[in-house]
Order: sequence, then C-alpha cells, then structure tokens
Amino acid sequence: MIGPGAYMQHPASGGGAWLGWLLLVLGGVVAVLVAAGPLYRRRWPVFWWLAIGLPVVAWRVVVRWRATMAGCHLAVSRKPALTIVANLIGGGSAPPAPKVPRRRMLHPTRNGFWVLVRLLPGQVPEDFAEAAPALAHAWRVHGVRVTTTERGLVRLTVTALDPLRDPQLSRLRPGKGELLRVVVGALESGADWVLDLRLIPHWLIVGATRSGKSTLINALVAGLAPQPVALVGIDCKGGMELGLYAPRLSALATNRPGALELLAELLKLTQDRMALCREHAVRNVGALPAELRPVPVVVIVDEIAELFLIASRAEKDEAQSTATALIRIAQLGAALWVFLVVAGQRVGSDLGPGVTALRSQLGGRVCHRVADPETATMTLGDLHPDALEAAQAIDPGQAGTAIVASGDGWERARSALVSEAEAQAIAQQYAHLTPALGLGRTLPIPGPRTAADDQPTDLRKR
Repeated sequence: MIGPGAYMQHPASGGGAWLGWLLLVLGGVVAVLVAAGPLYRRRWPVFWWLAIGLPVVAWRVVVRWRATMAGCHLAVSRKPALTIVANLIGGGSAPPAPKVPRRRMLHPTRNGFWVLVRLLPGQVPEDFAEAAPALAHAWRVHGVRVTTTERGLVRLTVTALDPLRDPQLSRLRPGKGELLRVVVGALESGADWVLDLRLIPHWLIVGATRSGKSTLINALVAGLAPQPVALVGIDCKGGMELGLYAPRLSALATNRPGALELLAELLKLTQDRMALCREHAVRNVGALPAELRPVPVVVIVDEIAELFLIASRAEKDEAQSTATALIRIAQLGAALWVFLVVAGQRVGSDLGPGVTALRSQLGGRVCHRVADPETATMTLGDLHPDALEAAQAIDPGQAGTAIVASGDGWERARSALVSEAEAQAIAQQYAHLTPALGLGRTLPIPGPRTAADDQPTDLRKR
C-alpha cells in the first residue's frame, strides 16, 4: 500500500529533475555560444553583438558606472562640510560617495549602443570628450563618441567593433538605386556610406597616393553609371585616371586648355537651363515637368592642383580663368543639376585664392590619409576643426578609410573596394546610357557608341 508520503515526494523529485535538465540545457547553450562566438562574430556580427556582446558590455556599463565616472574624473565630490560632518558623526567612517552624472536607458544599435547622460553643474561636453578614450577602455569597446543634443545633456555613442577593419562590402556593390544617390562604402556606425548629390551637391575629396581616393571615385562612378545622368571628366594627368570610364563619359578634358574649354561649354549649358527655368517660372530644374527636365550632369575633376599651378606668366591668366569657371559652376550648378566632385592629392592656400573660394562652395568633404597637415586643415578645418586629429590618425594600412564631413557633422568611413577592372567593365556595360550633351569642342571619347547616341541631345527633353 502506498502511503500519502510517497505522493508528496514524487512532485518534488520530478521538479528537481526538471530543474536539472533546464540548467543542463542552458549550460549547453551558453557553452555553444561561447565556443562559436568567434564564428558568429565574423560571419554574423549583428547577431553576435545583440545576443552576446551587448549584454556583457551593458553589464560593465551599468554595474561599474559609478566607479568608471570617478576614475575618469567625471564625478563631483560632495561639499567639504559634509565630509567633516560624516567624520564627526560616523566616527571616522568613509565620506559620502561623490555625485556622478545620471545615465538614461541604453539604446542598442547594429554595432553598439547610445545613451544620454545628464551633466552635473559645472560640467561641459568637452569633459566627456576628453574622457572618451578612457571610457572605451573601461567598457572594452572600439570607441566612444560624444555629441550634444541639448543643453545639459550629452549623447555617448558606443561602437563595439571597428566596422572599417573588415567591413561587409559585398552588399555595397554598385547597382541601380535612387537618382544621384550612391552607396560608396560603410560608416563607422555600421550604416551605409551614401553620397547623395541632391542633398549635398558638391564634394571635395583629398588623399595622398594609395590612400583610397581613386577607389572612392571608382565606387562613385560605378554607382552613377547605371543611372540616367551625364558624366563629365576633367583629368589633367593626361586622362590616366578618368580615362578608365571613357565609354560612359559624355566629355573628357585631359589638360588645362581643354578643361577651360569644357568649363566654358558647361557654363553655357547652365545659362540655357536658367532660361528654361525662368520660362516656366520655377527656381530649379527639379520643379520642371518631367518631359522638360534636363539630364543631371556630374562633373568629376581629378587632381585639382594641376588646374591652379602656374609655371610661367603665360599660364597665369589661364589658371585664373579656370578657377573662375569652376567657382561659377559651383555657385550656379546645384539648382540646375550640374554637380561637382573635385579630387586631389593636395589642396592648399598656396595654390591661389581661387582654391579657398572654390572650397567654400563644396559642402561635402572627404579627407583620406594626407601627406601634409595643411591639406587636412583646408578640407576639414572650416567645418569641423575637431575632426583634424582623427584625419591625421588614419592608419596607412587601411586604404579607403577617410573622414566624411558636412555641415551636419563628421564620421569615419571606408569606401567599397571597386577595382579598376570592375570600373572599366561597369562603364562599358552602361555605355549605351551616355547622353550626348553637345559639348562639341571637348576631346572625343573612344568606345562603342550607337548612331542614336551620337545625335545631339535636346536638353529640354531629358
């Protein structure tokens, strides 16, 4: 006969077995995650971060917040009077803990998190900016960036892994997309690096030899080639760089006299478009009816210094005329869908006052590794002086890494690896989209063209 005691012991033993199995399964899952962590981190970095990395880093931030703030000199000691009272009343006990900035909830991202922190009285955002490297070491993350959102608050943006060290660029291969919008690489935040010419119409790109400047131009041209746009090149190194895209270029100038002639033709084109806008009472060509909207023109200038250098008095007037034409196109072109992408190894005030005037019209800046501090200062100094240190710290081994800046801020980025062979193949593939702009006095472009392509284009109907 089974007594009641047996019935009371059975559920307890079953519950203990169930708990044991649960702990065993959980332990197995944890062991698998730990063992496969490097694989997940390499192949599925977002999953690894959200499942494993984020909980660990969040624990470090939350549990060690007070100690970290004190160690980074971001805590404020209590008043001396309170310390004296604590010693008298407490008989030599420890003084009151210092006040630390109040932290809000952590907000996860694909490769990190961000959190808002309330400043203590007397603190400024620069205090946190100076402590950012120490915070990154304390939390064992790649980097911490400090920005301000409103008075009394700072935003700490934490990047767990360096997305530029081994970026996932396979999904960034060029293809059809929005008009004048091209994904050219990856940002340090993990987001796509997008050059949107309708948002920021003119760009200045600088970089020393083998810094990745040409690779960025490859990625830009490869992304624009499938789109209904006209590409115009100015390459005063004899066309060695931009000549790769010859089948997709509507015009190419390979020396300064040819560049001056081409720029004069482009200025006439802008005059025609201004007349068209005035006739239809609109302020930009984007507001024209679709059937009258002209084709966008992207002018790519490689090695800008060759347009400004003067070897003799005879070249002075030619260089000044070229600089004036570029500045006029930059001033007028945005509303008329004529966009400038100016690139060079070096940009300095010694090239003449025209360089400074042109720079002020180029709202987007990309600074790769440069050979002299003045080039970085000319590129970034007028927009974000705090970005200069980051630009000069770019590792020569990470070709394509750059500082991207505009009026909204700056960020580290790395361009997609689009080789010369790929750029040539893409230009050849989309050669049939090349519009004939009627820039007749520019150098002819070699490459396969159909009879229809060689007919003059009615700019009012593109």
